[in-house]
Formats: sequence, C-alpha cells, structure tokens
Amino acid sequence: MKFIRTTLAFLLVAGLAPQLATAQKIKLVKGDIKAFAGIDTLNTEFTYDNLEVGKEGNEENYIERKKAEYNKKEAGKGDAWAKAWKDDRAFRYEPKFNELFTKHFEHPAGSYKRAKYTLVVHTSFIEPGFNVGITRKSAKIDTQIWLVETAGDHKEAIVKFTVEDAPGGDAMGFDFDSGLRISEAYAITGKALAKYINKKI
Repeated sequence: MKFIRTTLAFLLVAGLAPQLATAQKIKLVKGDIKAFAGIDTLNTEFTYDNLEVGKEGNEENYIERKKAEYNKKEAGKGDAWAKAWKDDRAFRYEPKFNELFTKHFEHPAGSYKRAKYTLVVHTSFIEPGFNVGITRKSAKIDTQIWLVETAGDHKEAIVKFTVEDAPGGDAMGFDFDSGLRISEAYAITGKALAKYINKKI
C-alpha cells in the first residue's frame, strides 16, 4: 500500500511538472531597463480593472456564476467564496509577488509610499485552473507591469513590460484551492521579472 501511494504521488508530480515548467513570456514594451539601476526600494501598486477570468470573460460574470453554484450546494458558501476571491488579492497574491520580486531583485518591494518609484502591476487575465485529485490544470495570469514615479499620476510609464502565461500551482499537487494556485502564479511573475531586470542592468 505504501508503495502504491508513493508511486501515485510520483506520477502526480511528474505530470504536474511540465505544466509548472511552462515558460512565462516577458516582453519589454517601452523604455530602458537600465532605469532600474540604482533603485534600492520600490513601492508596488496592484490594479485589476477590466479583469477577465478563464473562458468566462468578465470577472463579475465569473463571480456570480461560482457564487450561485456554491450557494446552491450550501447556503452562504457562495457568498463566503466571493469574499475570499476578492480578499485573496491583498492577502495572498500581492504579498507573493512582493516577496519573490524582493528576493530576486535584492531590494525591497512593497508598500513604500515614500519611495521615488512605483511598480504598477495590472492583472488583465486570470485562469484559475482546477484540481479534482485525478486531474488538474495550473492557474495562469497575464499582467502589464510598468515603472512610474510615485509622485506622478501613474499614467506615463518610464518602463513597461508584459508578462504572459505565468503558471501557478503546488509542485506536489496539493493546490485544491484556487487562491493557492493563483498566488503561485504571482510568485512566478515577481521572480521572473526581477531576474529578467537583473540580467539586463
């Protein structure tokens, strides 16, 4: 029995690895990355305007459908899920991005309102993925990220990137919660972008 469990765990991880190894695509859209040289602290700001989710398209449509499905199964469960969906931004996604970007940029990134520069992270698309044990699909996110002066109106980017198809999931396959899968996609985005910038400056 122990051998069977070990074998199943190995197969699950082996099947999951290619999905998480899928390379995110980083593109420099505007500016010179050397603008990051000399920056020791970055303020970060996250936006989700006009967010699209999976095949649903409009995020609000997705929330309403999932909320209705969960409430049908258990009264109030859908309302709790909808609250958690939005709360995960501040409590899970954004801290993960900040943590991994900070680690690999090697300078602090987070809520530093007095920093000269701000990194605006706009999420345009989220694929929540799923995990039902036997089969699963990793989360993915698309973001547009731009460097602006904190004191400005944030409408004019000094440097602008797009980061697409950043995958997210638990390497051991225990990501039954969509919030965990998505937060890992933000971690990968932060890590990949920081390494990309460091390589260029």
